[in-house]
Amino acid sequence: MVQSMADASPTKWHRAHTTWFFEQFLLVPHLAGYRVFDAQFAYLFNSYYVAAGPRHARPRRGLLTRPDCERVAAFRAHVDAGIERLLASLEELQLAEVLRILEIGLHHEQQHQELILTDVLHAFAQNPLAPEYAADWRLPRTPPSSDGVAALPRGIQRIGFEGDGYSFDNEGPPHAVLLQPACIARGLVTNAQWLDFMADGGYATPSLWLSDGWATVEAEGWDAPGYWKKLDGAWYAFTLGGLRAVDPDVPVVHVSYYEADAFARWAGKHLPTEAEWEVAARANLVDDAFGIVWQWTRSAYLPYPGYRAATGALGEYNGKFMINQMVLRGSSHATPAGHARASYRNFFYPAARWQFSGLRLLDYVRMNARR
Repeated sequence: MVQSMADASPTKWHRAHTTWFFEQFLLVPHLAGYRVFDAQFAYLFNSYYVAAGPRHARPRRGLLTRPDCERVAAFRAHVDAGIERLLASLEELQLAEVLRILEIGLHHEQQHQELILTDVLHAFAQNPLAPEYAADWRLPRTPPSSDGVAALPRGIQRIGFEGDGYSFDNEGPPHAVLLQPACIARGLVTNAQWLDFMADGGYATPSLWLSDGWATVEAEGWDAPGYWKKLDGAWYAFTLGGLRAVDPDVPVVHVSYYEADAFARWAGKHLPTEAEWEVAARANLVDDAFGIVWQWTRSAYLPYPGYRAATGALGEYNGKFMINQMVLRGSSHATPAGHARASYRNFFYPAARWQFSGLRLLDYVRMNARR
């Protein structure tokens, strides 16, 4: 039930919230005679669905000592049984709509499974004992990434989800984009590169930073990525496997957009736009696009041309957050495999670094350089 910051939630809350989602959007409207498990749970475990009613304040979720975990488990069993009854009782005409909402609910739950890991890591990182979540945890090992770059296809390209399979509404509509001549790094930025940035005064040079980013550095006292600490002259990082010496050869993780942008400026490069990233990923031009770290882009989280949020509470799922946040692409080692697709759009505020977030770089080709 620990809540270590306002952006994180207790594991118990995650489980209860995802259960409430199925009850609220599937069972109440579609299963005749369904009785809610506890009428108070809608207030406790709604997150941000204004159309679904009032809710408990997010920063105070860690104060919900009741219901206890046993009652939340009973809530889950009650809803699971209701879902089974619903699926067994449906006529064919009703089935398509119910399965549509059920699929959204399953992908929503997978997102919360990832958030549980990020939230547990943040909570454990506040503990001076540096406890291990999983003693055998290791960042996935992949073949060494190339140090080279790949030329992006230039001109008019197409991005956004199209075809078969599941996608969230913010991944469409598919549309055309215009790409300038550019080269994208095949590999992710590593800890070794980040240590060079730090040694060169990266966190102490205001000219490298956006104004809001520098204000954050000063206010938070940042001098290294999230969860790093210096012990006896050496850098360590707190991980799901506890405190580990920083490995120079693995991708840097737990950096904010502000830090990623400052690093790119220090390196004389840029962060890719989300369109550049997606085109590169679809063309297999980059290594470790998925399953290691989310990658910051320099694209603001905005609706695609022609996007319309659905009506009702489910329409609040993505659309109303399309302001003041930045897009990350790819996926991390904590992301469910089914969410690793080129069109997936993750988004966070630019100061956030508790997510498993890293970066890769891009450089633009000067037109006269090719003459």
